[in-house]
Amino acid sequence: MLLVHYTGLPTAEIALTRLCQPGSGVSAHYTVDENGTVYHHVPEHRRAWHAGVGCWRGCRDINSRSIGVELVNPGHEWGYRPFPAVQMAAFRTLALEIIGRHRIEADAVIAHADIACTRKEDPGELFDWQGLAAAGIGVWPGPDRDNGRDHDHREVGWLLAAYGYDVAGAGIAACLTAFQRHFDPERVGTGDHPETVRRLWVLCSQGRCPICARLP
Repeated sequence: MLLVHYTGLPTAEIALTRLCQPGSGVSAHYTVDENGTVYHHVPEHRRAWHAGVGCWRGCRDINSRSIGVELVNPGHEWGYRPFPAVQMAAFRTLALEIIGRHRIEADAVIAHADIACTRKEDPGELFDWQGLAAAGIGVWPGPDRDNGRDHDHREVGWLLAAYGYDVAGAGIAACLTAFQRHFDPERVGTGDHPETVRRLWVLCSQGRCPICARLP
């Protein structure tokens, strides 16, 4: 997996100091600064401590199965702001290289919030997942195969779990908000909005999960 974070600290200097400080209990493979500078902290074949407690598609040891990339951004606690174009361009180049080296599937490029819905919000609703998907990094829900379909809201919890979210541990509401931060950023916090549900159905219907692949 490629797991995307924001640093969530007031400045880049503070974030980099913490990531490089022995005994801090946190590390990442890379950090991408707002000016486009890429810092390489941990070799890709080594485990970094960036994920924390979380779960994705039944896997709870995310650190051993992922490469973590931090993007400098103060986050929701310290003045969340858009990610500069130069920063996103640097991340795009880095991500494509990582994906190529490790043959990471598109739907295995995920947000920290996706694996830790009750604890984390990063990289958040201002991160350009749609643009990255167009560049071959991650996935984005397209149009329905059947535009006239009436999407069943009763299946939201089941679909979230089938796609990969830890619904049993985090609950439907937290997982739905995390899904919106990633795939429907204009509707974060609106619950099972019809467009959110539509996008969830689309992603599940085109997913490689054996259960999702059987959706009509």
